Amino acid sequence: MNEFQSEVTSLTSTLPIVDHPSAAREFVTNEPRSHWHDDSLWFVRSKRDKQAHSIPEWEYLREQASTIKTHTIAKLPEYLQQFEANATRLGAVVHWAADAEEHNRIVLDLLRRNDSLRIVKSKSMLTEECGLNEYLIENGIDVVDTDLGERIVQLRGETPSHIVLPAIHIKKEEVGDTFHEHLGTRAGESDPQVLTEAARGHLRGKFLSGEVGITGVNFAVADTGGLVVCTNEGNADLGVSLPRIHIACMGIEKLVPRFQDLSVFTRLLARSATGQPITSYTSHFHGPRDENSELHIVLVDNGRSKIRDSKTFRESLHCIRCGACMNTCPVYRRSGGHSYRATVPGPIGSVLGPAKNAKAHKSLPFACSLCGSCTDVCPVKIPLHHQLLAWRKVLVGKRLVAWNKRMAMKAASFLFQNPPLFAAAGYFGRVALKVLPKALTHNRFNTWAKDRDLPEPPKQSFHEWYAKNRPTGSQAVLKEERS
Repeated sequence: MNEFQSEVTSLTSTLPIVDHPSAAREFVTNEPRSHWHDDSLWFVRSKRDKQAHSIPEWEYLREQASTIKTHTIAKLPEYLQQFEANATRLGAVVHWAADAEEHNRIVLDLLRRNDSLRIVKSKSMLTEECGLNEYLIENGIDVVDTDLGERIVQLRGETPSHIVLPAIHIKKEEVGDTFHEHLGTRAGESDPQVLTEAARGHLRGKFLSGEVGITGVNFAVADTGGLVVCTNEGNADLGVSLPRIHIACMGIEKLVPRFQDLSVFTRLLARSATGQPITSYTSHFHGPRDENSELHIVLVDNGRSKIRDSKTFRESLHCIRCGACMNTCPVYRRSGGHSYRATVPGPIGSVLGPAKNAKAHKSLPFACSLCGSCTDVCPVKIPLHHQLLAWRKVLVGKRLVAWNKRMAMKAASFLFQNPPLFAAAGYFGRVALKVLPKALTHNRFNTWAKDRDLPEPPKQSFHEWYAKNRPTGSQAVLKEERS
């Protein structure tokens, strides 16, 4: 783990340091929006549960998916070579990018080689990770995101707050204001049907004028050389059907070994993401569509190989980007995706963020209650809360945790190792909470209490209650504790 950290972490990075509590303050203190966001995501989580319970073999599928991913990541170099050979045989051109900068440069070179200035792009978290939109725009390329949620945040000058539901933080009235400003809809219009029709008309022209289509990749199959792209709007299909050139950008972890393995993941993906049996469009691409077309596949590492080298965090590469961990996470639901200041927010983002830059994202593993709900819903069984706990240990060992928190943990350790002192502290704490005014416990110096409240203090400790209600053998335990 230390070797992994020494390779992955750049402590001299110029990336701004993310303090999740500070970044979340505006969202958390806006109670109506925070509760609305919470309810919206829990609704999606509930749909996921209904779908999971409708399949008797759900847990078997999760186990199979985890096993397939473990095997694939273990033999990743061999499967990547197999995929490249088969994709090339089908007529695709495979490019290799070590990092985000090389990925962006490859894409720009392809566009310049074909004198292309207008791009239609479907949802791709990899291109978000690499900052492709900004890079291309800076180089004079017009990039239009064609996923409705992505287009909304693009028009607003924002980034996605969720990997599946990019505009989940935006209310329909705000979408109406955005469309009024940019698309000329009627002021105050908030009817979803009307707004969707306006977006469809706006994007139709963009599709027709697009010169190159760029997509992400949900799955790539080593033994066929094919790609799979899953959408609910069909924008990826239209975006690559009209232009002559299709550029598919994928992280190297998106591979599965065999075509038959797809059946496991397609049954898990949509059910976990949005509570659907399957995405509306599950499109397969095997080489360019005809002899006059081109398919370019850009395989991107960008730190994934170093995560693969870590026994502790390797399983995070199993992620199929369904967003289920975000939909269930009580911290994410109440603080919003932008509070993570990361391309991938939520529990999985809190694992991947420090892997990219531990200093910049040192607060994210602590933006977690360790409730384990993310692990429970993960379709590929990533032990997310265990990995977040492991990251806390790494960050403390690197002295990247604030000194006051380190001192508090040392004090807590000393307290927990001294039962008489612990019992006395519990007694005085219960008394103090009864008599002290709330202003002394909930103020600007106690960041924990920004959106939390303490329960009413109990009249007795658990040990006292246990001794009274379960007297057999307990009196001796209580007496020993007090001695």
